[in-house]
Amino acid sequence: MTAELIAEVILPALGGDQEAGRLADAAVLSAGGARELALTTDSYVVQPLEFPGGDIGKLAVCGTINDVAVAGARPAGLSVGLIIEEGLEIQTLRRMLESAGRAAAEASVPIVTGDTKVVQRGALDGLMINTAGVGRMLAGADLGFDRIAEGDRIVLSGPLGEHGLAVMGRRKGLSFSSDLKSDCAAIHELAAALVEHLGPALHFMRDPTRGGLAAILAELSSGAGRDLTIDEAAIPVNPSALAAAEILGLDLLTVANEGKLVAVVEAGAGDEAVGILRRYPIAERAADIGQFRARSDDPWPRMLTAVGGRRMIQMPYGEELPRIC
Repeated sequence: MTAELIAEVILPALGGDQEAGRLADAAVLSAGGARELALTTDSYVVQPLEFPGGDIGKLAVCGTINDVAVAGARPAGLSVGLIIEEGLEIQTLRRMLESAGRAAAEASVPIVTGDTKVVQRGALDGLMINTAGVGRMLAGADLGFDRIAEGDRIVLSGPLGEHGLAVMGRRKGLSFSSDLKSDCAAIHELAAALVEHLGPALHFMRDPTRGGLAAILAELSSGAGRDLTIDEAAIPVNPSALAAAEILGLDLLTVANEGKLVAVVEAGAGDEAVGILRRYPIAERAADIGQFRARSDDPWPRMLTAVGGRRMIQMPYGEELPRIC
């Protein structure tokens, strides 16, 4: 529904000349005639503000860093805009800001500008954060749907659904296993390593946030105009997240992540990409999960199930979970 809103209302009104399904997480801008800069913006409205493994401050910083990174750029600076509801406790605000500051410092990406607004009580759920990020394109980065070819491999950096299920568990007061925490983390070092070591063999990157892996696969298949197939048995899974999803009746493929990377690499480079990612603790369970097929007039992503069947993967329609990012 969001894709329909963008395609039918937002892009036409703002003069956009791209198809909604081919929009990237960040825009690549020219400076001095060269494609040098990546720019992104995002807004965060998660409830509750704090959850196992993170909070809205850390989420806003990491999410924006990641959107710049998967464009093939090195994040250089962030803005942070705060919209604060009257009555929010100062100690809560301080914790969120300190968390954002720590996340930025750990990633070596400074917060360089911002804005603050206070709205009347009842206008929102405590705190919303809008961030923007800018980065310089890495040498050799050439990413896009048009680079995807038959035989290309799909690589995933780790287990699915941990963020969405950790947030839902805290929101609903559900007690899951103690190891079920949000995967919220900056992935810019992963992305930079892939660009550096794979060069032109790296064709596309995206982080599977809202809509999860299912949304990314649907976008990839449509944007590339190719069928793709993934292997359910190859997808890394956190047993606690899988159990929680089953309890809640959710499809783990559609649950949001905030510290994962999906990369498309040329045929023959899948094992190398996995090896590069596994050098980093947050990607120690990286895996090659599938590949692209031939061009199609009606492209679809499919999954080979653990029991030997085939399942069509669709773009999630509506949200199974209340907003979690």
